[in-house]
Amino acid sequence: MIRFENVTFAYRGKPPVLESWSLAIPDGARLSLFGASGIGKTTALRLLMGLERPRHGRVTGTEGLRFSAVFQENRLLSERTVLENAALFSDTETACRVLNRLGLADVLDSLPHQISGGQRRRAALGRALAHPFDVLVLDEALTGLDGESAERCLTAIDEITADKTLVLVSHDKSHAERLRAVAVELGSPAPHGEGSV
Repeated sequence: MIRFENVTFAYRGKPPVLESWSLAIPDGARLSLFGASGIGKTTALRLLMGLERPRHGRVTGTEGLRFSAVFQENRLLSERTVLENAALFSDTETACRVLNRLGLADVLDSLPHQISGGQRRRAALGRALAHPFDVLVLDEALTGLDGESAERCLTAIDEITADKTLVLVSHDKSHAERLRAVAVELGSPAPHGEGSV
């Protein structure tokens, strides 16, 4: 189980974006963080993955876990093809299979600048889904996708994370509902009054 224990975090020279925040995430849970812009959703994801450290409190239970993530930026390598990007932390066979599921079979050998913004978004998701992981972290992963593409991606996420932990941020609450993720509003008491989901 992953635990945020009275976590406080502030960027240099700024007021805290999280203050004495606690949350428990059981293995295999699915949860969606939501709240106003600037409330700390992306910061919570970065703390979860160890990309930031709490100023006070601690995050426990992440030792030995494999994380895979889609950030708000695609972060594709411009000189690598779609398939090569997806296989960076995986193998070509797995990457190809995932990309096909996301509707990218026709652009596997294309460079990122040669494909559309929606295709780049799906390529970034494909890279994350192809990577062997215990916890999948999605930060506005489906932004800019049309309904059909988003549904294709949601189906793949749902199936590939069937026995994994999923933590996501999305402005579209229907995405969280489609993935059966428990909603956790930052700035409000955690569900069940115990800070657990």
